[in-house]
Amino acid sequence: MAFFLLRSILLVVAVGTVTAQVTRRYQFDIQLANVTRLCHTKSVVTVNGQFPGPKIFAREGDRVIIRVNNHVQNNVTLHWHGVRQLFSGWADGPAYVAQCPIQTGQSYVYNFTIVGQRGTLWWHAHISWLRATLYGPIIILPKLGVPYPFAKPDKEVPIIFGEWFNTDTEAIINQALQSGGGPNVSDAYTINGLPGPLYNCSAKDTFKLKVKPAKTYLLRIINAALNDELFFSIANHSLTTVDVDAVYVKPFDSNTIIVAPGQTTNVLLRTKPAYPEAQFLMMARPYATGQGTFDNSTPALPSLNDTNFVTTFTNKLRSLDSSEYPAQVPQSVDQNLFFTVGLGTNPCPKNQTCQGPNGTKFAASVNNISFAMPTTALLQSHFFGQSKKVYSPYFPISPLHYFNYTGTPPNNTLVNSGTKLMVLDFNTTVELVMQDTSILGVESHPLHLHGFNFFVVGQGFGNYDPQRDPPKFNLVDPVERNTVGVPSGGWVAIRFRADNPGVWFMHCHLEVHTSWGLKMAWLVLDGKLPNQKLPPPPSDLPKC
Repeated sequence: MAFFLLRSILLVVAVGTVTAQVTRRYQFDIQLANVTRLCHTKSVVTVNGQFPGPKIFAREGDRVIIRVNNHVQNNVTLHWHGVRQLFSGWADGPAYVAQCPIQTGQSYVYNFTIVGQRGTLWWHAHISWLRATLYGPIIILPKLGVPYPFAKPDKEVPIIFGEWFNTDTEAIINQALQSGGGPNVSDAYTINGLPGPLYNCSAKDTFKLKVKPAKTYLLRIINAALNDELFFSIANHSLTTVDVDAVYVKPFDSNTIIVAPGQTTNVLLRTKPAYPEAQFLMMARPYATGQGTFDNSTPALPSLNDTNFVTTFTNKLRSLDSSEYPAQVPQSVDQNLFFTVGLGTNPCPKNQTCQGPNGTKFAASVNNISFAMPTTALLQSHFFGQSKKVYSPYFPISPLHYFNYTGTPPNNTLVNSGTKLMVLDFNTTVELVMQDTSILGVESHPLHLHGFNFFVVGQGFGNYDPQRDPPKFNLVDPVERNTVGVPSGGWVAIRFRADNPGVWFMHCHLEVHTSWGLKMAWLVLDGKLPNQKLPPPPSDLPKC
């Protein structure tokens, strides 16, 4: 549980200015820094010695250039989470998918343009568990002269949820993968890198937001936690949700919101008119639907497994669908796909004791394929026609074996392993249904698709019914996202247009599930016209 203070005082707010549509340049030096939390000091990987990392500011339409210099012993890549990366797949960042890692002493320049997006996104490391400390916000303002479609706030504040581990996260996941069991949980949740006053030895490490009475604040909320969806609330205040994943939504009020790892939510906070020197707690706690041990928390927020609240909240999310910001939902579908997502097992190697279910190793899969990461980048292999022995272009469009997905699980929980890509022609419209399974227990999975936004046209519990469920789909104003939770013991249906050539990762944003193999990749082929083709890679593209 993380608690934070909102203090009501008079404050002079400085208003900054941002120039119009420019090229914005940043230098990110990956370096070690000593950070102390909970009376534990450790050396962590940071950008420019900052934890959390620096903010990136841009306006819709701006070009962003970030030079990344790696000064640590770890291989590193950075991902600009939620940025569409239209025709700039070389800048997307996931290791061994879009690029080879940036090795010690090497540099790489990420170069992309913000197209048709405004709101809050974020950046983070995309290799192993380095994103535990390598993350920061991306603030995208509207074009100059274009107002928000809601009341202009008096101030804007990034609020980044994270997790603090007293020990080295790389050692934690390496030990878990070796033993086959679940990894150790974090020692604290954080907001803007600070655990809050209810943890031991943390009274001074509390994020305090100083506010003026009767003012409106835009909170740019990011869930950068490794393995937990989080509820968030501010005592005695309601929050108005106006934007998710850098897409405007129809505003609605609630006392609590839910944000999955990878997701962002912009909310308006209207402070009380007359509470001088009052302090209000800001609270975050996990939403946990799977098995395992979780961090300490209190009953001030929805219960750990309050799926009803999560369902009610997510059903309120609707695209703004105005004349300025229409919801361009594909009304026809070229390719229907059905993916099962969930946990499973791998056999324990001979002469080894494993800590997974019944002496096995934990695994995770999509359509029972646990994704095996290649040793060279998929996008590079595809672009240069060197895909042989790197990947297969035959990812299954539906499960190879049908069963009662949310009923009694099958006796055989073993998964297959492979590096298979789902290949799409340029401009294909896709409907994808993702179905949770009860193998080793039902669980919510926040799935993130790189390179695209998608529309969440339907969701439900139990097994998806291809006859009964599609007539209920919302094809008018469904929410548009880049990360969506597959409901615990249920399914979600999304639609998108494959208008971005390249190789695009899709994975669970619970980092432990990604490590276990709950990931896959899409290959979107070039179109026929010159402006429908992926440009060649930059000259400084890292080599494996």
